Amino acid sequence: MAVPARRTSKSKKNKRRTHYKISAPTVTFDETTGDYNRSHRVSLKGYYKGRKVTKD
Repeated sequence: MAVPARRTSKSKKNKRRTHYKISAPTVTFDETTGDYNRSHRVSLKGYYKGRKVTKD
């Protein structure tokens, strides 16, 4: 197994870690139901891509 020849400095480590961040979920407006929902998910009213996919 490879072992680093030198210790990684604090600044080098922190520069690498700056890219670890949380992103907000993508929210879209559904014209059919008039609600906001996340992409690729069935809405609370049972619609997906403007079509009714669940039974009530």
